[in-house]
Amino acid sequence: MRKRLHALKRPKIRADWSKENLYNLARMGPTKVNGTFFQQKWAAKARTRAYHGEQVNEGQWERMFSKTIPAVAPMDVFKLARSDGSEEAAGRGSGEDLQDTSIINKTMTPYMQMTWHPLERRLDNAVWRALFSSSARQARQFVVHGWVKVNGKTMKHPGYMLNAGDMFQVDPDRVLYATGARKDQNKYNKGMFEITATSKPTTTEDKPADPEQASSEAEAESGEEKQLSPEEQQKAEEENRDQMTKEVKEKLKSLQSRVDHLMTNTEDLSPARKQDLRGFRQVLRKMMSRAKGLNTFTTDDLEEKLGSIARRLTKPAKRPSSDEFAEQRLADYEESLLQEALTKLRENPFDRSKPYLTPWRPRPYMSAFAFIPPYLEVNQNVCAAVFLRPPVARPGMAEVPTPFPYDTNQLAFNWYLRRR
Repeated sequence: MRKRLHALKRPKIRADWSKENLYNLARMGPTKVNGTFFQQKWAAKARTRAYHGEQVNEGQWERMFSKTIPAVAPMDVFKLARSDGSEEAAGRGSGEDLQDTSIINKTMTPYMQMTWHPLERRLDNAVWRALFSSSARQARQFVVHGWVKVNGKTMKHPGYMLNAGDMFQVDPDRVLYATGARKDQNKYNKGMFEITATSKPTTTEDKPADPEQASSEAEAESGEEKQLSPEEQQKAEEENRDQMTKEVKEKLKSLQSRVDHLMTNTEDLSPARKQDLRGFRQVLRKMMSRAKGLNTFTTDDLEEKLGSIARRLTKPAKRPSSDEFAEQRLADYEESLLQEALTKLRENPFDRSKPYLTPWRPRPYMSAFAFIPPYLEVNQNVCAAVFLRPPVARPGMAEVPTPFPYDTNQLAFNWYLRRR
């Protein structure tokens, strides 16, 4: 059995977006280990390895570890911008470079924060850094299952080392599944079929006159419900679903026929109205193919929207009065809201077949971890990213994202620096 990933008593920072990890990260303070230098290095290694490359075996990481840390030489960028570089290269090393290093010398280059820079070239770690997964382990799973492509070809090796200029792309459905809210299947299905075909509104005619008769009928109904077997209940639920799907299809067909009727009088319609009706008809066609996962509330809402469009298809030819003008302005504002709602409905529809919750919304606690390192160029529209170059250290900044302070990474670096 796998050990518990998140511990609250002896916490370790992990590479994921969970609320437990955010809680441990918020209460993480300066950790001082009382012991020998060996014990301090071992404790620092254990804390940092829980975050950096936890999906990589210790032996693999020891082979990847490099004593050489890539860095950028401190140079006066303002002086380099004024020339082509030949002047600076003429007397380098002989004291002829007159660059002003007073500002650069004030900031230290955090070399020890680059201890884990070889891991940033791994494909699974790059997918995690590009915000295409909710954890490093999930990014590794995406690569192993063949949902990640490198330069147009499927790559199933999570340890593939990216080179400068390599482009990797993840299946958009997987990215939406990883970064979207989780779907509770039981609650999801329960809320879908709350309205059944057998439910009828209670009227005065249906109520019995005698209260004793009403109580006896209620007891009889409850007794009948208790006597239903699981197979009969499942059969009744399937019949209710089929009945609901049939009602939804009939409503969608009636709405589509009304839209087609409105589209026949194209001479009286403005281009904006035609565009609204075309978009509405496209939404109806998409919903017709997914009628099994819809309920009557959605179709009722669409019917109200179509009615509001139909009521405002024609504008009065006479000059409106002040009250009519105010009502017309309000109608235009409602129309803009309707158009926005229809656009959102087309872009983020309800689809029961998707593995993520629909309509899609971001995963909780995502914003606390949402950052992209400078060595990646990410396009969220197509779920693709380009690995620009390996991360480097520069004065005042190290490009390897890490939640640990400088001293902790220094001790971890010294642990792997020793000869074995």
